[in-house]
Amino acid sequence: MSFKDLGLLPELLKALKSKTYPSPTQVQRDLIPVALQGQDAWVTAPTGSGKTLAYALPLLEQWAHSISKNQPAGVSKLAYAKSIKTTQSLVLVPTRELAVQVSQLFMSLSAQWGHLCKITVVFGGVSINPQMMGLRGGTDILIATPGRLIDLLEHNALKLSAVQTLVLDEADKLLELGFQEELQSILRRLPSKRQNLFFSATRPQSMVALAQALLLDPLEIHIEGKTLQPAEILQRAIHTDMGKRTQLLKHLIKEENLKQVLVFVATQHSSEIVAAKLRVAGIAAEPFHGLLSQGKRQQVLADFKAQRVKVVLATDLAARGLDIEKLPAVINFDLPRSAVDYTHRIGRTGRAGEAGLAISFVTPESLSHWSLIEKRHSVKLERECIPGFEASSLVPEKENGNGGVKGKRPSKKDKLRQLAAAGMPLTQ
Repeated sequence: MSFKDLGLLPELLKALKSKTYPSPTQVQRDLIPVALQGQDAWVTAPTGSGKTLAYALPLLEQWAHSISKNQPAGVSKLAYAKSIKTTQSLVLVPTRELAVQVSQLFMSLSAQWGHLCKITVVFGGVSINPQMMGLRGGTDILIATPGRLIDLLEHNALKLSAVQTLVLDEADKLLELGFQEELQSILRRLPSKRQNLFFSATRPQSMVALAQALLLDPLEIHIEGKTLQPAEILQRAIHTDMGKRTQLLKHLIKEENLKQVLVFVATQHSSEIVAAKLRVAGIAAEPFHGLLSQGKRQQVLADFKAQRVKVVLATDLAARGLDIEKLPAVINFDLPRSAVDYTHRIGRTGRAGEAGLAISFVTPESLSHWSLIEKRHSVKLERECIPGFEASSLVPEKENGNGGVKGKRPSKKDKLRQLAAAGMPLTQ
C-alpha cells in the first residue's frame, strides 16, 4: 500500500519524500482512513512506529478541506484563511522537546501551503510574551505542553471553543496523576463534541478508565512492541558494581567504538558528574536534565544531532518523544525506576528500521529490579561480565528497604515483622 491509496491530498503526497517515507507503516495504514472520517481512536504502538505522522496527515487534510469547503465566492483563499484563524486542532504533549519535534513535522508537511496554514508551538521554560505575540490573529493547529497552555488561556491569549480534534501524544504520560489537574482544566475549555485521538507506546492499567471516559466509540489499534524490538535492537545486560560504572562506560565507548550514545542516569546530579568525568577523559559529553535552561537543552540536542557531542547524560526527561536519527546506542547507567520506562528508553535507538544497541548496567543492588524489568518485557538476557569491571558479588550483602524501586516498598506488616525479628518494641 502507498500513501496515495489512503486518499490524501496531492499537496500532502508531495510533501512526503519517498526516501524518508517510502510507504505507510502499519499504524498509519490503520489510523489515517478512520481519522479522516472524524472517528475517535486509541493507538498503542511502539516508539518509532510512525504515530506522529499518523495523526499529522489527517489534521492537515481536515484543515485543507475546511478551507476549500467554506471559502466564499470572490474571496481569495489566503484572505479567507487569515480571517478564520481559530484553533481547529490541539495537540498536547508532555515535554518541550516533543513539542518542538512535533511542530517541525507539521511545518514541514504544511510548507507548500505557505502562510495559509499557521502552526504554533508553545511550551514552558521560556518567556511567555513572544508566544502570546505569536498567537495574535489566532492559529490553525496548536502544539502545546499543558502547563504553558493553561498560562496562555489565563492570559486570554487564545480560545479553544472551536477545536474540532484533540490529540494526546504520549497519552499514558498525560493521563498520569501529575498531569490530570492540568488536563481537566483544558478539557473544560474544549467543546464537548470533538474528535479525540490518543497515542502512546504503552497502555498501563491506570490510564484505561480515564481514557475510556474521554473517548467515544474509539477505534482501538494495538501494535505489540515486542514484535519489532528484537529485530532492530540488540539488548545487553552487563553485571558490574555501582562504583565501577563510570569507568565501564568509558571502556565501552572507546573499546566498542560507540560513535554516539545516549546514557540514562537517575538524577540531575549524576548527569552533571558523569558528564564532567567523561570530558576529563577526552570524551565530548553533555548533561541533559530539567534544571537546564530551554536554550541550553536545545543547544545540547542540536550538538548531539550534529555529532559535535558524542555522549549525552540524560534523566528520563529524554526518554519520551526525542527522535535522534540513526542513534546507534543507548546505555542504562541507572535502571529506570519504572519497568514501563525501559521501553521508552531503549526506543531512542533502533528507529525507522536502523540497527540499535541497548546496554543496561546491572549491579548487585539492582538485580531484583532488573529481574522485574525482564519479566515485564518478556526478555531474559545473559548477564555479561567485562574483565576488570566484574561485580564483587552476585547479590547485595544487605537488603535495605526498597532501594528506590517502584512497586517494591515494604508493607506495614513487613516493617512490623522486621522490628519483631530485631527484638525491638512494636510501639513507642
